Amino acid sequence: MSELTFEQMLEESLKTIHTGEVVEGVVIDVKPEEIILNIGYKSDGVLTRNEYTNEPNVDLTTIAKPGDTMEVKVLKVNDGEGQVLLTYKRLAADRGNKRIEEAYNNREVLKAKVAQVLDGGLSVVVEEVRIFIPASLVSDTYEKDLNKYAGQEIEFVISEYNPKRRRYIGDRKQLILAEKAELQKKLFETIKPGDTVEGVVKNVTDFGAFIDLGGCDGLLHISEMSWGRVENPKKVFKVGDALKVLIKDISGTKIALSLKFEDANPWKGAADKYAVGNVVTGKVARMTDFGAFVELEPGIDALLHVSQISKEHIEKPSDVLKTGEEVTAKVVDFNEVDRKISLSIKAMLAPVSAKEEDADVVSVDIDAVASTENAEDNE
Repeated sequence: MSELTFEQMLEESLKTIHTGEVVEGVVIDVKPEEIILNIGYKSDGVLTRNEYTNEPNVDLTTIAKPGDTMEVKVLKVNDGEGQVLLTYKRLAADRGNKRIEEAYNNREVLKAKVAQVLDGGLSVVVEEVRIFIPASLVSDTYEKDLNKYAGQEIEFVISEYNPKRRRYIGDRKQLILAEKAELQKKLFETIKPGDTVEGVVKNVTDFGAFIDLGGCDGLLHISEMSWGRVENPKKVFKVGDALKVLIKDISGTKIALSLKFEDANPWKGAADKYAVGNVVTGKVARMTDFGAFVELEPGIDALLHVSQISKEHIEKPSDVLKTGEEVTAKVVDFNEVDRKISLSIKAMLAPVSAKEEDADVVSVDIDAVASTENAEDNE
């Protein structure tokens, strides 16, 4: 029986390895672009930067140091130079695939940083597995520019898992919808008409503003924005404004809001301030063919009928008045129930008999006029 040489005994003591095998090695040298490992084989293993991670320009000296142990996968037993070529990222990807499969089956919520913003969506990486989140599944609303998500950590679920085609699709939208549904449920359990709540302006249109109440949007109609007249909501509010609003009405999931708080109602005390016979001053707010509406204070307009502007005959108010002009007139009619006030300049020009004054007072439905004007504005 022949004795084994030292080289033969050494070779027999070393394990055999195969392509695709997972082995554990000890780091013996680290360079910025590669790691050398002792894997218990006759040749050392080489782990290059490209086989460590998909991230570009990673300095491997910041990743490992001599003496560290690492699990790696054998990519090639002989790379042509007598070295064993190793991979870490593919081992991580294999494990990542299993992780993604479990998350898909369990509907688990994953969290990852956005690695790349693409034309059609976002790319995230979970344990070396790249997952694509289409733009349509990034949010519950259309996102024109996805660049704001770059580098952000986001939550999502796996909506499609196809390892054969390496197709992994993430969905963030359904999480947002589920969260909003829960917030909406809690919101409607806690609010009722008459409550004052805080909200944030989400969108402003010509007819009103949509206020985010934290779970549901409410509509603040232009007619409810002030006790006074608002011509253009976009000049009053901007997106992001914080507001305290009054819940006027709730119908299903529709919430009507108002800023007409009763303690600021200008009609409180108006009966004394604008009693018949009082002389008042205001500004011409708008004009029609039959008269001018005079703003006595925000929220209170009075009608100065064309027949009450002068003792002389006037065809239309714009012949003698201008919008914004300050006028002084006498209150000749006050209707607190219907919130209507009629003025007369003519009554101040010369004394008239009670019979003549009664004959001159013209009662016009201001609310009907306002409704007509609003309808014309909407058209």
